[in-house]
Amino acid sequence: MRRVLIVPADAAATVIDSAEHDSAGFDPDMTWRLHPQVALRPEPFGALLYHFGTRKLSFLKNTTIVQVVETLDQHPSVRAALAAHGIDEPAQRPYLRALATLADSHMIVPA
Repeated sequence: MRRVLIVPADAAATVIDSAEHDSAGFDPDMTWRLHPQVALRPEPFGALLYHFGTRKLSFLKNTTIVQVVETLDQHPSVRAALAAHGIDEPAQRPYLRALATLADSHMIVPA
């Protein structure tokens, strides 16, 4: 297991990431989507993401972030996807960090 992503339902806590990441390539004003080689398996706690190319496994520990990831490509930007799921701007920071981590590990890619 490489990373564990936790975005609490109240969005007040921070994302727990087992490795520091560089989010310089992640632009939340762009449209993103799951990498074609990534499978998302819903679980009661959230979801498992497995990248068949890199063999990386990530956990999403919140059903809201799972819904956001599943619908990223249906919105003009990550910020629009978050807003569509009821996550207002002040509460977006932990979600943006989680999505930046997914981008750094190539779980999501620009659309």
